[in-house]
Amino acid sequence: MTELDVQIQTLPPMCVAVAQAVGPSPEEAAWGKLAAWAEPAGLFDDPSAHPIFGYNNPPFEPGRPDYGYEVWIKVDSTMPIPAGLQRKEFPGGRYAVTSCRLHSDPLGPVPNVWQMLLKWVEASSHRWRRTHELERVVNPGAPESDLVLELYLPIEED
Repeated sequence: MTELDVQIQTLPPMCVAVAQAVGPSPEEAAWGKLAAWAEPAGLFDDPSAHPIFGYNNPPFEPGRPDYGYEVWIKVDSTMPIPAGLQRKEFPGGRYAVTSCRLHSDPLGPVPNVWQMLLKWVEASSHRWRRTHELERVVNPGAPESDLVLELYLPIEED
């Protein structure tokens, strides 16, 4: 098994455009809503200037087939946001971060990597900050089979 590589990062506050979908697997629908606007606008061309994050909202609950997923892209606060999307101000924060491939990662499926990251934080000197986690799409124009995610587990500030 491959060892988990974890970095501590602080995300700055940012303005984001948000697409949300709810259903039995809403990630693709939320991504499609965002991509329909952001890709033609050229926002996928520079992932460092326009990072893309997502998270479950509302979260998955056992026994309930539907959950939600929000996907964000960093935008300038003056950029017009089209109908069907919304603007949010993200306050930023400190995170334990690791990366994995969406498919065929040596560490296993993405939920397994999330569990490993949580265990890493619990065994470290950091404390989990109980708010939603984030998944960052590192290479947004790649085929789904090649997508790389960074997993951001919120931790308390030192």
